[in-house]
Amino acid sequence: MDKTFDYFKNIFNKNGFRLYMIGSTSRDYLLNNKIKDYDFVTDAKPADTLKFLELKDSFAKYGVLNTKYDGINVDIVTLREELDYKDHRHPNEIKFINDINIDYKRRDFTINAIYIDENYKIIDPTGFGVNDLNNRILRFIGDPLTRIKEDPLRILRAYRFIEEYNLNVDENTLSILKNNEELLKKINPNKIKEEERKRRGLKI
Repeated sequence: MDKTFDYFKNIFNKNGFRLYMIGSTSRDYLLNNKIKDYDFVTDAKPADTLKFLELKDSFAKYGVLNTKYDGINVDIVTLREELDYKDHRHPNEIKFINDINIDYKRRDFTINAIYIDENYKIIDPTGFGVNDLNNRILRFIGDPLTRIKEDPLRILRAYRFIEEYNLNVDENTLSILKNNEELLKKINPNKIKEEERKRRGLKI
């Protein structure tokens, strides 16, 4: 059980919506690591959520709301489908949905698509996420090159996850990561610096 998740999921459930752990929150929860920040997804649209929670809404158009709870960052993101990528980073269109089996397809790695629901039931739509986490494997969802071209920042995220979770990577995937680092020039430098700060933070 996790008190932060319980606090928020009770509010969402009371208002008729679902809430799930996702991303690093699911990984750290399953590995019994300390959760450094919280990533949740919900079927509530941002406008719905803002009716019963006071949150920062600067990125509400992307379905992202933010707050702090007990001094820890909390991101609450609406389940969504992303259509094409206009600038190697942002999708041309976002559709808010309520289906995990669609939402997971926009995610980068299997270990990043493990959902944990209000009853702490694990939902693993790729069929590989939990096993890859337990066996320390980095695996893209779908074709690695396609996912990198959608968002080259995934290259740096891959390197960070490899270090953070001591992951193994097959030679083909590692080659694709290294051979496409030039695409990082298309990314906002601030995003790269932010990712590098996260990676350096692992070594502190």
